[in-house]
Amino acid sequence: MAIERGGRMRRRVRRVRRVRSVCVSLALAALALGAQVAGAAASPARRVLVPDDFYRAVAVSDPRVSPHGRWVAYVVTVNDRASDQALSAIWMVSWDGRERRALTAPGAETSAPRWSPDGRYLAYLAKPHGAKHAQVMLLDRRGGNAVAVTHVDQEIGDYAWSPDGQRLVLSMEPVDPLGEGHPVVIDALHFKDDDLGYLGEGRTWHLYLLDVADQHLSPLTQGAHVNDTDPVWSPDGRTIAFVRTREHGADRDGREAIELIDARPGAQPRELIRPYVPNQQHLAWSPDGSRIAFTQGLALKYYAYMQDHLYSVPVAGGPARALAPGLDRAVMSYAFTPDGKDVEITVEDDRTEYPASIDLANGAIRRLAPPGPYVVTSLVEAAGHTAVLYSDDRTLTEVYALDRGRLRPLSRQNAAFLAGLRLGAVEDVAFKSGAHDIHGLIVEPPGYRPGRRYPLLLWIHGGPNGQDEHSFVLDGYQFEPQMFAARGYVVLRVNYRGGSGRGIAFAKTIFADWGDKEVKDLLAGVDALERRGIADPKRLAIGGWSYGGILTDSTIARDPRFKVAICGAGSADQIATFGSDEYVLQYLNELGAPWQNPALWLKVSAAFFHANRIHTPTLFLGGTKDFNVPIVGGEQMYESLRTLGVPARLVVYPDQHHVFTRPSFLKDLATRMIDWVERYDPAS
Repeated sequence: MAIERGGRMRRRVRRVRRVRSVCVSLALAALALGAQVAGAAASPARRVLVPDDFYRAVAVSDPRVSPHGRWVAYVVTVNDRASDQALSAIWMVSWDGRERRALTAPGAETSAPRWSPDGRYLAYLAKPHGAKHAQVMLLDRRGGNAVAVTHVDQEIGDYAWSPDGQRLVLSMEPVDPLGEGHPVVIDALHFKDDDLGYLGEGRTWHLYLLDVADQHLSPLTQGAHVNDTDPVWSPDGRTIAFVRTREHGADRDGREAIELIDARPGAQPRELIRPYVPNQQHLAWSPDGSRIAFTQGLALKYYAYMQDHLYSVPVAGGPARALAPGLDRAVMSYAFTPDGKDVEITVEDDRTEYPASIDLANGAIRRLAPPGPYVVTSLVEAAGHTAVLYSDDRTLTEVYALDRGRLRPLSRQNAAFLAGLRLGAVEDVAFKSGAHDIHGLIVEPPGYRPGRRYPLLLWIHGGPNGQDEHSFVLDGYQFEPQMFAARGYVVLRVNYRGGSGRGIAFAKTIFADWGDKEVKDLLAGVDALERRGIADPKRLAIGGWSYGGILTDSTIARDPRFKVAICGAGSADQIATFGSDEYVLQYLNELGAPWQNPALWLKVSAAFFHANRIHTPTLFLGGTKDFNVPIVGGEQMYESLRTLGVPARLVVYPDQHHVFTRPSFLKDLATRMIDWVERYDPAS
């Protein structure tokens, strides 16, 4: 399972799954999974979180409600110690939560469960024994083993059932069109991607139609320089809507096309609309087939600060309209209700994400569950039943039912694990940064006593878009705060300007001005906790991943009070990132080219050009395959501090992208962070 530590900006939804490869015996993997649902009575005495818990916790993802609403399928992922791989299995839980069962053996490439329209079959992606690539597997719910219905040498991304259950539409891309050892020929502006590597010629996504009965596969779209993804069928099964771009991701104008095509080989697509690319695109037909809903971002210059808003457009053509024009918050997921009168959504808002509904007649928004310190994501609906992923400060992500105004647990994959833990309490915090109101979270050590000063770790979220919130998940960066709290630290998490959750004006505040206002907000939070008698000013630590690493560099170059620092996947010389990472569109449209605005580029690279002001011992970390924030950013700062005689260490993780996936490396990473901070803690 990967640990997402916050991208340089919020990560766009991937057109391709993270590829992993390993198998373990069914008996061993089933034992690892089954242990997570054992009763809490069997758990040992309560203890604090430790790095080895990366092998004990379970990640739950991708819930899917069956067509009749009686079951919810989902993916369960564990970090397997023996194989040093993340292994996933498809599970399902009954709507009343009384019955849970594993449907597949754990595997390295198992994902994406999808119910057939009649509920008889469950499709999913997995790598059959002896196969080179993951295929679409079909499991008959009446019994029998799953069978592969595709036999392709391409990467399968998105796929969807036709309404009559006779066909599938798939989005596929050649894994390596030239084979290993060939030169990569590049013509695109966006030529590298953290997950996909170099994007040379032949790396394009197209749609295919699969006849489920005879397994015949037919191309539906084509083109040497276009990418076709996110297919979704119309309710009558005659038409498929999809997303088309000429780059991997946003086109040069920051937009993507939503197109329609008849569901037959040889048909020609027609463009419906070209919205600005959102962080997470999701297309959905209205139940009557008259409109298509989609998410939309902001103009290209605000590429790093966009917050997705929900729109719909008539299938017959015409202007799009915002479905909730008064909502100054990001819509994270959504689904039409069966009668088409409302859209259920999840909304990102100031340290939480909550479920709500939009009345399509008047745009009115209504909360669907009481407010609280929790996060719900991945909302899905069928037969009037709505499922979400739920997490809070003490609950790892699980499947919940959104049922008559309340959130009801369905899966309990982490019940036994959590029953044995003592976690630190999490409290909201608010303070002033100049004239600005800044919010954040405090993670307290287990056994915290008010009135006592504690060593403080300022742990900085990535992005800048995104936020720290009331959630405890494995595919986030919430494990580090609890692990440091377990070592006796108070952990401060600041939602600095530039992040989301507080509206678009708050996010755009740092436009073309990186490393200034955010640092002021971070330091204001430390000052506030010192004034309140919580933080020991002689025992301050700082760290973060991605943009959190970037801000770590910026902060220690400005303020010498921190005794130790951790910079994960960060950079300071932003000039060196131009062309070496995947954000050229952001640079060109927010900062301008380096030769156009050299003074501005030097300004946002101040931490590097003022490295001589840094006296804080710093640990630099990164992966060799990271194209999001390439490891050169850490290498440059490491070399700078070594040149200056400042204690520094560089740890390079081979074959890891921005999001680490190798379990032993996740444990190693956490252990090294803890050891480094404690090594330079004055009280150690």
